[in-house]
Amino acid sequence: MRLIADLDPGTGSVALNGRERDSWSAPDWRRQVVYQAAEPAWWAPVVAAHFPSEAIGSTRSMAAELGLPEAILDAELARLSTGERQRLALLRSLALNPAVLLLDEPTASLDTVSTGAMEALLRRYLGAGLSVLWVTHSPEQASRVGQRRYEMAARQLRVP
Repeated sequence: MRLIADLDPGTGSVALNGRERDSWSAPDWRRQVVYQAAEPAWWAPVVAAHFPSEAIGSTRSMAAELGLPEAILDAELARLSTGERQRLALLRSLALNPAVLLLDEPTASLDTVSTGAMEALLRRYLGAGLSVLWVTHSPEQASRVGQRRYEMAARQLRVP
């Protein structure tokens, strides 16, 4: 996924809406194709500093959909649980309004209720046209959220 997001060098090609990656500037591509790592990086002490200012209001209201208090954007990151940071990372990625979201284990640290809330929120975005490439180790989750499913085995991508 880091290769698709143009974060690591590699060979091959990838296109978005018929337009090859090489025809985009790197910043323009990365605004359209957002990669969310399994352990997302945080660079400021307070949550709100990680969001575009114009997205703070909508993010506060979406936080409740993920079982988070609206005031969490005012919290210090060091005081948050791994699961809270994971849900906030998804909100941060969605605040960028990408065309494609590359998710690496976005629910790995979440309980069943929080996982269901995240899946429901992403289904809504999928219905609005967002494309998602989602890596999970859970076959059950892949069946719930995926329209197409692939498995990686012995360094080969295959259809199960």
